[in-house]
Amino acid sequence: MTKKIAVFDTKKYDREFFERINSGYGYKIKFFEHKLNADTAKLAAGYDVVCVFVNDTIDETTIDVLHTNNVKLIAMRCAGYNNVDLKAAYGKIHVVRVPAYSPYAVAEHSVALIMSLNRKTHRAFYRTRDSNFAINGFLGFDMHGKTAGVIGTGKIGRCLVDILLGFGMEVLVYDKFPDEKLSCRNGVKYVPLQELYQKSDIISLHCPLNAETEYLINNDSIAQMKPGVMIINTGRGKLIDTQALIDGLKKGQVGSAGLDVYEEESEYFFEDLSNIVLTDDILARLLSFSNVLVTSHQGYFTAEAMENIARTTFTNINSFFNDYLMTNEVCYRCDREECNRKNGKNCF
Repeated sequence: MTKKIAVFDTKKYDREFFERINSGYGYKIKFFEHKLNADTAKLAAGYDVVCVFVNDTIDETTIDVLHTNNVKLIAMRCAGYNNVDLKAAYGKIHVVRVPAYSPYAVAEHSVALIMSLNRKTHRAFYRTRDSNFAINGFLGFDMHGKTAGVIGTGKIGRCLVDILLGFGMEVLVYDKFPDEKLSCRNGVKYVPLQELYQKSDIISLHCPLNAETEYLINNDSIAQMKPGVMIINTGRGKLIDTQALIDGLKKGQVGSAGLDVYEEESEYFFEDLSNIVLTDDILARLLSFSNVLVTSHQGYFTAEAMENIARTTFTNINSFFNDYLMTNEVCYRCDREECNRKNGKNCF
């Protein structure tokens, strides 16, 4: 029987890539523009898989609705899974994700934010369109010889380190689990967080969001940083206490900030809200700073990454049904030994 997939929180570009890659798999797909949450989970009735993204809400209530409707798999089409209640899912529904799609995409977007903020190209674009060719206010700095701090040295962090070394920067790195190969490279040094804060001209965040890293950037950590530090976040919004960031910007302790994520982004990012009043006062305040550049979670958004996301998602789904379930000792749906792999298949 052909498996059915409900894909939530989709845009035109999601459908284009998923439909193209699915031509090699033949799954039945239904695309929903709605985000998955406790209210919309009932739309997944009759589907074997739900495919979800970073701003869907997969809490205990949502999982219970999915489980009641015999959904067997939650397929995240992203690397992060902080929006999934894994404890609630345990024993009910399996969860898979895309651990890597293109670390270059996110690392390169981080550099785009750095370069734009440093050389004010985003502001120069609008000034010259008005035939104003003055350059006052656009003074930048040579990145060569400066110190960058990279928090998190997974695949994305390591890609960023390579790029920053190419600029001739000294790179300080922090990770709970240091990479021995990276630590041996010239120009790279693992240091405690406090030292990274104190010495870095630019700090870029590439660590996962968990209990240890939530609000990693806060009033205390900002106070330890160099005056005028540039902060870049292409990881997860809640790595930064946004109000603390605003306070740092107002005082001049933070010289600039580039944000591809925001802690309350789920209601705003990926949507066209140009015809309505922005009701989030904190986000509105961020957007009022000339030295803050906000992009709407587009760091991953390259053709290569989108294709890899779709391809890996289908590979995960295919492996779940064709490998994992077929080798389980007990039928996944009813947990009865007598149903197990009857004629090589489970009972569903």
